[in-house]
Amino acid sequence: MAAILLDVDGVLHVSGEALPGAADAVQRLRENGHRLRFVTNTTVRSRAQLGELLRSHSIELDDDEIQTSARAAVNVLRGKRVLALTMHALVHDLEGLELVGEGAEAVLIGGADETPETGLVFSYMNLARAFAELELGAELYCLHRNRWWQTNRGPLLDSGAFVAGLEYAAQVEATVLGKPSPQYFAAAFEALDADPQLTWMVGDDLEIDIAGAQGVGMRTVLLRTGKFRPDSVEASRTQPDGIVSSIRELPEWLEAHL
Repeated sequence: MAAILLDVDGVLHVSGEALPGAADAVQRLRENGHRLRFVTNTTVRSRAQLGELLRSHSIELDDDEIQTSARAAVNVLRGKRVLALTMHALVHDLEGLELVGEGAEAVLIGGADETPETGLVFSYMNLARAFAELELGAELYCLHRNRWWQTNRGPLLDSGAFVAGLEYAAQVEATVLGKPSPQYFAAAFEALDADPQLTWMVGDDLEIDIAGAQGVGMRTVLLRTGKFRPDSVEASRTQPDGIVSSIRELPEWLEAHL
């Protein structure tokens, strides 16, 4: 039996709509004795909201099985004064941090979403405020630095572009708190009491999920859903241990390759 880290967005759902076979696949993985952890960089829903969404699609899980980048941020930034540019839904998950509007010791950049709120959170004035804090000595952190993500409307620009812009302007380097951070994966191994070499990462993102997991010694499965692009796989030096059509086919594939 294996420890399995399942990405969420693009693997179990896209834009809040469950992908075919997701609920049945999760149930079959559990019945086969695998230990599961749901690892996500999503920053548009709180952990509780994400758990509720997945359960509404008959995907059975406890909130404690969901590992978010926001929780990683609290663990790392507790005790610091933090200027956070994040969606409002995420504020509850940042409980424990001292959130400020100025005089920050850390600037935290969250992710974009599909609503007009993104334009408010990442307005010029807010990005300029973040830049000013960095110029005064604050450190730059981000929940992730994804370039884009897949929605029902097609690919949308994500906040990695804003992270790169602040790095360029302030001449600093951001610390990534979510995937593909080795510390993020280490927290998942600890939660499952698993060795990296005996753990599988299942995702749709060749850069964040697959390359990140391989960097810490995991085995990997890339799904042909969400952000999957065949031309990117062909051109990349990063190659997963397996490519599977969707989460629906994953349990059978794993049983044949374990």
